[in-house]
Amino acid sequence: DGFLNYDVARCVFNSTDLKDIEYIRSYVYDKLEYIRFSSSVGKFVGYTELGVKNAERWNSDAGYLGQMKNEKERFCKHNIDIDYQAALTKS
Repeated sequence: DGFLNYDVARCVFNSTDLKDIEYIRSYVYDKLEYIRFSSSVGKFVGYTELGVKNAERWNSDAGYLGQMKNEKERFCKHNIDIDYQAALTKS
């Protein structure tokens, strides 16, 4: 019966090509997504008052924004390549 705060990183893709991959990181508090980074948009978007304030702050931090943009290649591409190979060998 308490409050829950968490973030989820996910990769949406339909091939192993980098252009077909989207990295999304959502931040949720008490079942409400308040801010999201999407590699397709290239910046954070806030959905609540707190989310909008954090989006402005994080979007103005070139280092952090660059790190998030890099996650598409570092996190998604790396894991998708591994998962695709594993799925193909089992099919």
